[in-house]
Amino acid sequence: MRKAVEFLIIDPQNDFCNPKGALFVTGADKDSERLAECVRRLSDQINDIHVTLDSHHLVDIAHPIFWINDKGEHPAPFTLISKKDVMDGKWYPKNPAWSKRALDYVTSLEVNKRYILCIWPPHCLIGSWGHNVVDPVYKAITEWEQKFNLVDYVTKGSNLFTEHYSAVQADVPDAKDPGTSLNIQLIKILQDAPLIALSGEALSHCVANTVRDIANNFGEENIKKMVLLIDTTSSVPGFEQMGEDFLKEMTRRGMQICKSIDFNP
Repeated sequence: MRKAVEFLIIDPQNDFCNPKGALFVTGADKDSERLAECVRRLSDQINDIHVTLDSHHLVDIAHPIFWINDKGEHPAPFTLISKKDVMDGKWYPKNPAWSKRALDYVTSLEVNKRYILCIWPPHCLIGSWGHNVVDPVYKAITEWEQKFNLVDYVTKGSNLFTEHYSAVQADVPDAKDPGTSLNIQLIKILQDAPLIALSGEALSHCVANTVRDIANNFGEENIKKMVLLIDTTSSVPGFEQMGEDFLKEMTRRGMQICKSIDFNP
């Protein structure tokens, strides 16, 4: 018999959730503690736990090393790079062989109206401490696994030519890389769930894009089954308005919001 709730925990990793992380999201350490308490409290009611993992190489289109200017400088973290910047030669790939692909990419971002390319500090590098699940969440989900359950780990972001904020598809899917296309299997699992608890980092980026992409692909009625645990997610500092816009959009479409301590499936 299927249990009451599926948990979808987005990128609960050290680089986002630990104050020593490369891209620490203010408040994410406390978010993680509250999430861990919620998982423990509801352990017997959880059908599945899906944990997404941002998984990057050092060389990545959204990391400084990828780009260079005429002075030989790499862009600073949080630099925004537009199609015009690339066409004007303000920034160009350090590897000249990637010039056309890079221009095609920022052009596609402009067309599909996803985020403008943002350069981030190198983070969630595959194999690093920052890639690991933050300790409070890891302990809680491992305790759940001790009851002979299996956490479903979903990796995303290892294609260096596209950003992958959403856990279910890249910002610009690569036709040669199935891992960047729509994750229909995960969407179907969530579609069949009676209730979906949403959590993770960051509200303004990976949570927002993941939830939007899921909602856009499994029907408006199913959005009512989605419950965002609002005290277990925070926005990247400086991008708070994006998080607020996401909340307004999705609650208007039917997504529920609840504090973790009040969540009772």
